[in-house]
Amino acid sequence: MSSTSEAASGRLPFVVRVLAAGTFLMGTTEFVIAGLLPELSGDLGVSVSQGGLLITAFALGMIIGSPTMAMATLRLPRRHTLILALSVFSLGHVVAALSTSFTVVLVARAVTALATGAFWSVGFVVATAAAGPEKSTRATGVMIGGLTLANVVGVPIGSFVGQYVGWRGPFWALAALSALAAVFIGRFIPAREQHAAVSLRAEFAALRQGRLWLALGAAMLIMGGVLATYSYITPLLTDRAGIPESAVPLVLIAFGIGALGGTTTGGRLGDRRPMTTTITAAAATAVVLLLLIPLSTDALTATALVFLMGLTGFTVNPVVTALAVRFAGDAPTLASAMSTSAFNVGVAAGSWFAGTALDSPLGLTGPPLVGTVAAALTLVPLTALAVRTTPSVPRIVAQRTASAPPRPEEPAQAPSHH
Repeated sequence: MSSTSEAASGRLPFVVRVLAAGTFLMGTTEFVIAGLLPELSGDLGVSVSQGGLLITAFALGMIIGSPTMAMATLRLPRRHTLILALSVFSLGHVVAALSTSFTVVLVARAVTALATGAFWSVGFVVATAAAGPEKSTRATGVMIGGLTLANVVGVPIGSFVGQYVGWRGPFWALAALSALAAVFIGRFIPAREQHAAVSLRAEFAALRQGRLWLALGAAMLIMGGVLATYSYITPLLTDRAGIPESAVPLVLIAFGIGALGGTTTGGRLGDRRPMTTTITAAAATAVVLLLLIPLSTDALTATALVFLMGLTGFTVNPVVTALAVRFAGDAPTLASAMSTSAFNVGVAAGSWFAGTALDSPLGLTGPPLVGTVAAALTLVPLTALAVRTTPSVPRIVAQRTASAPPRPEEPAQAPSHH
């Protein structure tokens, strides 16, 4: 179906869903470690808190990789960039699966994250460009939906498989699937999305937008709050809530369902009421994480709170990502990459602080306490953003391409939604 008929029908272009499949694989590899942490740490001869560095290393690779690779590949065909990213992603998993050294696995995770950062930063721009200004937040929601669907399907399956065949099994599966995805992406990314009229100067000039940094700050804090808790959710569930280790993947499914619902909610509401949606969701996330501290001794209550953690926390993600691209005006690539980096600054910092808190006298309640503080602090940039946002918000651009000039009927500005 052509993009014109898709727009007329109200459906998102097929390319958005193709890209979401890629984010599914990359979301699975980022978060599956949380479910495999005890087995992986024991096999590699490190403590659980040290094993958590694999989460931190991946996040650091994303922080560096997203803006660096976005700028390095800015003038390359986008299809080639996406295929290369998936190929490196696959190779990184092969190296990790073959290694018995924690250091080698750590480096492989970092390299894999560089590829993931390149894929996400380019993929978000391609998706929002294909969707157009009126559906850009919805397209972002679908892209992040691939990430959250990973928590519903990919992470639990990876955890189940890891318990029966060892942690290397999921790594081999991800290597094979990402290689297949590279072929699939090469087949379905349309040629008209490959060549963008770009300017490095314009991309860096967009970073002077104060509202852009507020959106990035909110992205960093909300993800840091949720992932600080999620990174060490397995020991909390087994040792504090008394949930059998074999049942932990079921709780991870509950988190993933909540996250998918949150992403869908944010994608649907974010185009109309971005600030109301994000402020409400961030406040609710802080409350949920705070309640997890005293109420996580009961298996049913802990499961319900983990579900709510995903629901409320992930509602914020598509909205602040779309806002970052919107505030960048005609230079969205670096802003998209920076939003990915911001999320992963939160993941890296959150998981590090959570690991430190886990080894402190706070013990298992340390990670959710760290998460509560981070989620509450998210309200600061969101409130500032709500105050600063004016009716002249720059549009979310459908980035111009050489083979697909902008349609004259596209509005110069997206209407204000606050």
